[in-house]
Amino acid sequence: MRSPRAELVAETAITLLAERGMRGLTHRAVDEAAGLPPGAASNVARTRAALLALTLERLNELEERQFAAVSVDDVPADREGAADLVARLLRGQITRDRRRTLARYELALEATRRPELRGAYDASGRHFARPAVALMEALGSADPEADGRRLVVFAEGVMFYALAGAGDDPTMDGLRRDAARFLAGLLG
Repeated sequence: MRSPRAELVAETAITLLAERGMRGLTHRAVDEAAGLPPGAASNVARTRAALLALTLERLNELEERQFAAVSVDDVPADREGAADLVARLLRGQITRDRRRTLARYELALEATRRPELRGAYDASGRHFARPAVALMEALGSADPEADGRRLVVFAEGVMFYALAGAGDDPTMDGLRRDAARFLAGLLG
């Protein structure tokens, strides 16, 4: 169990990453944004690497909680239900959880330069691929592992395009339609 102060530092770091990017995330900025006394963030996470690791841990906790809300029993076995589920999850990541998604992208880029962060980032990615594999299994995919990976790539592309690319804010209908077309292409 993390202390309330550590949780506040991690939540504030997520917000700073989303608002200011990697360069805007400093111990001092966390202290100021969280209303903490100078040095408080450093007491929780001594180094920049420790601050990034704490932030990634918190992001993983939040996303794990979100995906845990969709139990294996809720995985639709029909394409229409699957397209709706994918669209709802994507819409949430793009709108309600936008801050988290942007912070995760910042950490993903940073992980390409920090091996100690890369390992944790890759492990979390493998963990979150499981629901996609379960969905593809439920839909009768001939290769659920590969198709689950393709579904994750599709979802990441949609989110990145909407948040950082030249895309716009996709509607639920548009996301549902795109997810249905993608699944039809995978499953024949």
